[in-house]
Amino acid sequence: MEPSLTRDDYQSLAELRHQIRRFLHFSERASRQAGLEPRQHQLMLALKGLPKGVRPKVGELAERLQIEHHSTVELVNRLAARGYINRQRDGKDRREVLLSLTPKGEKVLRELSLDHRAELRIQGPALIAALKRAIETRRRGNGAGRKDAAWTNRRRS
Repeated sequence: MEPSLTRDDYQSLAELRHQIRRFLHFSERASRQAGLEPRQHQLMLALKGLPKGVRPKVGELAERLQIEHHSTVELVNRLAARGYINRQRDGKDRREVLLSLTPKGEKVLRELSLDHRAELRIQGPALIAALKRAIETRRRGNGAGRKDAAWTNRRRS
């Protein structure tokens, strides 16, 4: 049996999408004002924010950005050409190329990240409220929260 959705479910999901899009719009505009394309900024942030122990390779960044490997290579090429990223061969496996931010890349990323954190302080409460509403609407609807979650997990498999 497929789970049912109420008008409230659709409204809460639409509001969540709206709030996410508002923040993304801010982010895209800020990236361009800093002289970067939004995906270039995202790549630099993903690189700087890699979890400890994760090697800074193109494949890992492609996964984190959810884009194709060749698209990630093109982003890296453009960022490297503009002096934002360095490539370095691994000492042990010369086939492996590791990426790092240059001082120029660190500087622009720091400025953008400070702007983003400030914007999140403004937009964050509405984003959090929309997320909570979207989650809680599912739980309230006909007591089907667990069933809905199981159905969603099956669809992802």
